[in-house]
Amino acid sequence: MPRAIRPGIAGRRAAAVLAACLSALTPAALQAAGVTVTVAPGGDKLAAAIAAAPTGATLRLAPGRHRGPIVVDRPLSLVGDPGSLVEGNGQGSVITVTAPDVSIRGLEIRGSGLKLETEDSGIFLTVDADRALIADNRVIDNLIGVYLKGPEDAVVRGNEIVGRGDLRVNERGNGVQLWNTPGSVVEANRIRLGRDGIFVTTSKRNSFRDNAFEDLRFAIHYMYTNDSEVSGNVSRGNHIGFALMFSNRLTVTNNRSEGDRDRGLLLNYANDSSIEGNRVTGGAEKCVFIYNANKNRIRRNHFEGCDIGIHFTAGSERNEIVENAFVSSRNQVKYVGSRTVLWSAEGRGNYWSDNAAFDLDGDGIADRPYRPNDLVDQVVWRHPLAKLLLNSPALHVLRWSQSAFPGLRPGGVLDEAPLMAPPARTAGAG
Repeated sequence: MPRAIRPGIAGRRAAAVLAACLSALTPAALQAAGVTVTVAPGGDKLAAAIAAAPTGATLRLAPGRHRGPIVVDRPLSLVGDPGSLVEGNGQGSVITVTAPDVSIRGLEIRGSGLKLETEDSGIFLTVDADRALIADNRVIDNLIGVYLKGPEDAVVRGNEIVGRGDLRVNERGNGVQLWNTPGSVVEANRIRLGRDGIFVTTSKRNSFRDNAFEDLRFAIHYMYTNDSEVSGNVSRGNHIGFALMFSNRLTVTNNRSEGDRDRGLLLNYANDSSIEGNRVTGGAEKCVFIYNANKNRIRRNHFEGCDIGIHFTAGSERNEIVENAFVSSRNQVKYVGSRTVLWSAEGRGNYWSDNAAFDLDGDGIADRPYRPNDLVDQVVWRHPLAKLLLNSPALHVLRWSQSAFPGLRPGGVLDEAPLMAPPARTAGAG
């Protein structure tokens, strides 16, 4: 019989080294390559699968009801097959994430508690949940939809989030709520029936892009959040579209407010921001309200069909309001003040649909400056009962006196270079 071939000393040493390396790297290899485990519905199988899963594993949830609440305490991916539901027990949050690099995709999530004081949520990301990805889920009938409380660089993308329409507005939670979550992004979500669509406070470097909002108090509500972006969002039928408050250096571009009730755009103590290419239509009480907001660049926006096109008040200073279109609002501008505010720069002002102007030299700029309000407007704003006298001889005499003696004109908005046509839309405007 042929003799067995025995490895030499060098071969045996190589084999021993290889075996030792494989043994040492097995856990890391599992983490790097990932393990996919299918989780059947029912009982506590999902919680058990999370407890047993190696770091980096993917848990694929089969169709059916998976019991919550659950805590994801290591980097994992939870991926739902069509029809997979994670349902809480009506107390606390349904899914709580306490580890970085967690992905939750393709699930339906229901059944949070109803206590605002404990921040009950469909998905709750703690300060340790950096780089979480929450994508393509249906987060339905929870108090708060998704709460980012402290993680960095989290992403909430492509979800349908529907709040508790059976509660009064002040009892509801927000669709997406953020606190101190630098670098996080909320994009391409559909949010309705909560308190606010996105509510952010005490944060920085956030981006809210291409979301759609309906049946809410505020579509987007900013508080104490700086160096951030709001772009390409659509607010329909809410109380207020975009409320930007106590925040600095925002870029607010190409958003739409359609049929919002009270305000399309609200700036309250918002400073050093760029507000450009936005569009407000559909009959809000005020297309835009600016209250003690300073050094903002407000350009190429379209404000149409509101009771008041723009209400400008409370000491707002050094704002550049140029190349906007004010179209068919009952009052284009409301400004109560004694000083003159210039709304033009570098030979260009704004378009006013009620400015019956001439342009004899054909340069696109009206031949005469335009004042959107006169002394009668000032009287009516200060003394609302004076509306009863609008057609009286006294107010007709007041208007005639102002036209005959320009020195009687009060302070107010003066556009020295009104445009003859609305400016071109900003590239990418929705």
